[in-house]
Amino acid sequence: MFGLNRCKFGIFALTALLSTALVSGTVYADDGSTWQAVRKAGVLRCGAAVAPPYVMRDPITGGHSGFFSDLCRDFGENVLKVKVEFVDTTWDNIVAGLQSEKWDLSMALNDTPARREAISFSMPAIDYNVSFAYNKKNPKFAAGIRSMADIDKKDVAIAVMSGTAADKAVTPILKQAQIVRLPGDDEVRLSLLSRRTDMIADPSITNMLLTQAHPDWAATFSPNPPLAHQDVAFGVRKSTSPADLAVLNEFIQSKVKTGAVDKLVKASVEKMLNPGK
Repeated sequence: MFGLNRCKFGIFALTALLSTALVSGTVYADDGSTWQAVRKAGVLRCGAAVAPPYVMRDPITGGHSGFFSDLCRDFGENVLKVKVEFVDTTWDNIVAGLQSEKWDLSMALNDTPARREAISFSMPAIDYNVSFAYNKKNPKFAAGIRSMADIDKKDVAIAVMSGTAADKAVTPILKQAQIVRLPGDDEVRLSLLSRRTDMIADPSITNMLLTQAHPDWAATFSPNPPLAHQDVAFGVRKSTSPADLAVLNEFIQSKVKTGAVDKLVKASVEKMLNPGK
């Protein structure tokens, strides 16, 4: 249903086997490791920048949901056996906060070469690419959208959440269209709903929520080849040992292989479409 790109288990299985030899399955690494420090503190801190359905935050209760939030909670409570605390941040600060040890894991990060210069990554839980959602009744698109050239025009305003992978993906390729950078997902969507902008650039899985919620007017354009195709994973500090990373990877691999991640994605999408349930 979601077109998820299955992780390449042959490679990861070999990595897991080699790494497991270091940690003997789920036995934790030596004292002084990241997970030993977390266990000693009794809490796993998960850096949370909102990006439905990956990471969601209830504006009233402050509670966190979304399938990456669920994965982080599961890893902390059932693997490390500690409490889990979500630390709110923004996409502009999600890497810096991890580096400065404000939290232990950054959730739902696109694995990019630039970010790898600053932090390390777990194996991916899901893949990512950028699509464009728009109002199909907008006269600017009456002739249809077949390529990026059809949207990269001076009279087209495209909203994107500031600092996200989508922002970094569209910035170098949109030469004429106006890029409107907004602080959060709600503001991005509202700009399209209010017709202040003509399109929004967002992860394909996120734009799917919009088209399912508003099938009467919402449509999406997915560039071919896919735009900004990347793996989405947990970010960890550079100091995280291979043994500690193997523990996290083993957890993720089991969740992907058993279909648990797919179920979490579907549940998160359902919650987005029916928030009152």
